[in-house]
Amino acid sequence: MPTISVKRDVLHAGLGKQYTEEEFDELCFEFGLELDEVVIEKNDEGKEETVYKIEIGADRYDLLCVEGLVRALLVFQNKIQIPRYTLSKPGKLERLEVDPSVLQVRPFVIGAVLRNITFTKERYDSFIELQDKLHQNLARKRTLASVGTHDLDTIKGPFRYMGRPPSDIKFVPLNQTKEFTSAQLMELYATDSYLKPYLPIIRDSPVHPVIYDSNNVVLSLPPIINSEHSKITLKTRNVFIECTCTDLTKGQIVLDTLVTMFSQYSDTPFIIEPVETVCQGETKVYPTLKYRTETIKADKANNLVGVNQGPKQIAALLSKMCLESTVNKDDTISVTIPPTRHDVIHPCDIYEDVAIAFGYNNIEKMTPHTLTVAKQLPINKLTDQLREGVAQCGFTEALTFSLCSRGDVGTKMRKKIENIPAVHIGNPKTLEFQVARTALLPGLLKTVQANRKMPLPLKIFEISDVVIKDLGTEVGARNERHLSALFYNKSSGFEIIHGLLDRVMQLLEVPRCGEKGMDGYYLAESQDESYFPGRAAQIVAYGQVIGHMGVLHPEVITGFDLNLPCSALEINIEPFL
Repeated sequence: MPTISVKRDVLHAGLGKQYTEEEFDELCFEFGLELDEVVIEKNDEGKEETVYKIEIGADRYDLLCVEGLVRALLVFQNKIQIPRYTLSKPGKLERLEVDPSVLQVRPFVIGAVLRNITFTKERYDSFIELQDKLHQNLARKRTLASVGTHDLDTIKGPFRYMGRPPSDIKFVPLNQTKEFTSAQLMELYATDSYLKPYLPIIRDSPVHPVIYDSNNVVLSLPPIINSEHSKITLKTRNVFIECTCTDLTKGQIVLDTLVTMFSQYSDTPFIIEPVETVCQGETKVYPTLKYRTETIKADKANNLVGVNQGPKQIAALLSKMCLESTVNKDDTISVTIPPTRHDVIHPCDIYEDVAIAFGYNNIEKMTPHTLTVAKQLPINKLTDQLREGVAQCGFTEALTFSLCSRGDVGTKMRKKIENIPAVHIGNPKTLEFQVARTALLPGLLKTVQANRKMPLPLKIFEISDVVIKDLGTEVGARNERHLSALFYNKSSGFEIIHGLLDRVMQLLEVPRCGEKGMDGYYLAESQDESYFPGRAAQIVAYGQVIGHMGVLHPEVITGFDLNLPCSALEINIEPFL
């Protein structure tokens, strides 16, 4: 859930009322938000001011800035009417021309213009902050979409969006005084903590996307940085917004959100000037600011929410949530979805807003019409019982990551990753999380590695799921519940691990039987590469191999930067259900 920071004084000024912390917390709860915390921060002038940290829904992009939050709360309190966002009709639209050379890199660009806008320091900061928040969540760190904002009075259209070799792109980037090529910028920002994460998006491409005006002035190098020439300031009156994207839908949502939030500062509020995009002979106009209508029934809303409201009452509740609603002659309700509410994609989202507007605390508690008796899943019940039993044997429980590196389950365990039925992550962010674990033992060994300074012996265990690749299942993989234990000391302690196995089998009421017996468990010779030859055994229960135990091979121990012998055990407990 994203959290936004809002200055209390700015918030109160927008709402037109001074709230106590308790009163505002209650208002947030009624609207479906949460006041996470209240902190004191120093502003640019060194003065202390109160800041509210507010947690909002991940899909409510319209609440990511103070403008959208204030507007939504005022509508919710019936203090203002729901704004109507419209497109202006200038004599000539600004135009973005897409060159075919850029289609292989970042194929889409759309734009809009905010005319006669008035900035203050707070409005300007909020404008920049909203762009950053949209970049981070909806645009997936600028990979799907990125926004550039420019002072329209310093540039001249039509604008050209094209791909050019990095060495041919030269301009003065934002907050710089020297001209750089795009290739030089890749080196310059390689150590910049803010821009460094975005460089890989275009760095290795043979051409980089760039936007020029009609005078060959560079506007921006998307998605990295804008030009110093066209930067917006507090004196800017006309803002040209361009949004380049690889996902046109996401780009439209970003653009819609940005222009609808800040068009209120124009001389004529909520009027947005569109921009036409020309690509391969086809002309389209953005933003669309599309309104659509959904029709719902009052009975369906009442049944799902658990209330008893008439059509007019439900329409009024939805209007409080910025979903303007009217009652039709057949008592159905027509709900208008504005361009600010891209989170509404199904009638269920509308029913949720009915519940929020009605108030969750006001919904009467009642006994469900269908009675069921809940009980714990058998596998979880068995896990809890074994967890308690193993802990009573003197072992400490560990909780390790479900993802690990290929080396953890492969090379370090003396196994080939090609022979392991592991589920691989398609685009791993770090080398530590490349595959879903197929065994618990590597995680326990890494836990010991991180706690080598603890007093010996170290006796740890874990009971959790591993993931096994299985093409016979619907999703191509399945979970298995495993129990693993590890003993680390100056001596191997095989007898301790063996004793733990016997105790676990005793708890499971599985008797010891003769070799190849089918009515209990026994130990057989193991050829598992992770264990020392001749000091390992496979565990067979009811005729099937359920795991292995023994003294770990020295190469496994040194592979995890350990220097003392280890004995380990890992079994699959699902056959005992």
